[in-house]
Amino acid sequence: MKDRQWLKQRLIDLEGHGYGDYKGIKGDYRFPAFNLSVDYVQGDPFAAPSRICLQVSQEVAKFPVRWITDYAAQTVIADYLTRQVAQVAQSLQQERGSGKSGKIKIAAPSQAVIRRSAVWIDSDGIEVRLTVGLPAWGRRIAGKAAAALLCDDIPQIVTNGLQYSALDAARMERYVQTFQDAEALRNQLTQRELVAFIPEGACLPRQSGVDERPLARGADLFTLPSEIPDEGVELDTPHSGKVKGLGIKAGVTLIVGGGYHGKSTLLKAIEQGVYNHVPGDGRDRTVSHPDTVKLRAEEGRSVSGVDISPLINRLPGARSSKNFSTTNASGSTSQAAGLIEAIEAGAKVLLIDEDTAATNFMIRDRNMQALISKDKEPITPFIDKVRQLYDDYGISTILVMGGSGDYFSVADTVIAMENYQARIVTEQAKAIAQADPNQRQSEGGINFTKQGIPLAVRAVLPDSLPPGRNGRSPKVKAQKDKMTLGYEEIDLRAIEQIVEVHQVRAIAQAILYAQRYYFESNRTLSETLDCVMEDIERGGLDAVDQDERRLGDLAMFRRFELSAAISRLRTLKTISVTKAY
Repeated sequence: MKDRQWLKQRLIDLEGHGYGDYKGIKGDYRFPAFNLSVDYVQGDPFAAPSRICLQVSQEVAKFPVRWITDYAAQTVIADYLTRQVAQVAQSLQQERGSGKSGKIKIAAPSQAVIRRSAVWIDSDGIEVRLTVGLPAWGRRIAGKAAAALLCDDIPQIVTNGLQYSALDAARMERYVQTFQDAEALRNQLTQRELVAFIPEGACLPRQSGVDERPLARGADLFTLPSEIPDEGVELDTPHSGKVKGLGIKAGVTLIVGGGYHGKSTLLKAIEQGVYNHVPGDGRDRTVSHPDTVKLRAEEGRSVSGVDISPLINRLPGARSSKNFSTTNASGSTSQAAGLIEAIEAGAKVLLIDEDTAATNFMIRDRNMQALISKDKEPITPFIDKVRQLYDDYGISTILVMGGSGDYFSVADTVIAMENYQARIVTEQAKAIAQADPNQRQSEGGINFTKQGIPLAVRAVLPDSLPPGRNGRSPKVKAQKDKMTLGYEEIDLRAIEQIVEVHQVRAIAQAILYAQRYYFESNRTLSETLDCVMEDIERGGLDAVDQDERRLGDLAMFRRFELSAAISRLRTLKTISVTKAY
């Protein structure tokens, strides 16, 4: 293995050479405190940046044993180090030539604390994957600048970002404790028959729709009404003692209130409560059931082989809805398909905001029932199925509902939001519903499915993905709201629980992996999801990474987002199989 001095001199000697001569530095190098691997060299200064890997032994890093032997603590410390490396790298940035010259980057994290492939830490050491822009002027190598970048700046990242003695130990301790407290809170939900918990003092508003950081000024912190103290529940944490807050019970819950009073903000916090968050996020002790899925209408999406018959039936032309497909779903059809797909993936809690829902999917009031008879309306509104969904499948639903009081009659709990504060108004809502002599007629039958017949389930066929060139896997491109597999673009805007573009890249790799190993006619989609997630649990994100370059730009996702992305493939091919959910 060559050393730092050899690399530095080699780079200086390349000054003024053509950019392609950088290819000769690919390989492994021994530095005093770490090893450097140059794994990929870009073709020119404007191309995708070069990729390097740093390996630091624990003899150098010297992290406490308690943080590198516990799997959860490893996740937190790796997340913390990712943020620290990003900060140090940003401080070292300087102009060093054309294009991406001189840039050092790591996959930048969101507010969520999740596993990523950028940093791994264990009892042996730390591995960090970075991208660097090898410097050039035009297409001529800036060798001296490259020597400073790789031989001076990178060691500073190790010294200031990866050695325990240089880091804020108290801050890291807080990261670990915040993560462990959130895990403890989430683990108590099921035994307390809750699906979500929002603590007193939480800061739920965000800076904007595209900035997930907490609102810095003027935010109303979440409180419980002091005049009704029994509205709160107390949960235990290992580091913060008892935490009091609003516990949302299993069943059917409505969140009501006037406009701009915090209904959707509360639902958004519950939606994001499937993730743990960094200290100071304001939602770091707001938790929800891990199998919580947000649904919305998504006009124009494709649907392949979904049994939407519990919600949409008797289609014109005697068309079956047991194995329904379309390339251009309406709002109501897309929401019905999304709901069944969530059940297929194993969801236990559904979240719906009326602002992003199809009106005719949610409700058919008594006046419309009087004008259009049921035999002329294929859609069974969700109001008549939401109770059955819980009774038959144990799936709870939380709905933001500001425009229809008809849901009062099917709700177990009604929460009223006023000035971002919550109070329980279930008794008042029930009284109003019972006092109405002209209630609408239920159209949903007795069970969620007709006569209790199980939903049809799907298997994904292996030729569901567009082919790549020359027999290769399709090329992957990722943005936070969409991915491209070959020529096929998948719109992800409606999958609101994706928080990072790195998750999108990981989902794309997982789809390619599933196609290679698990898409087949006798395996249900649910079973495929099981297999993929189990492989990741055993082997990490690298287990499904079909890109041999190991770019370090993957982040952990849930089975629900993987399922949703697969279901939105316009090239998806499915068949029904005789297995029940």
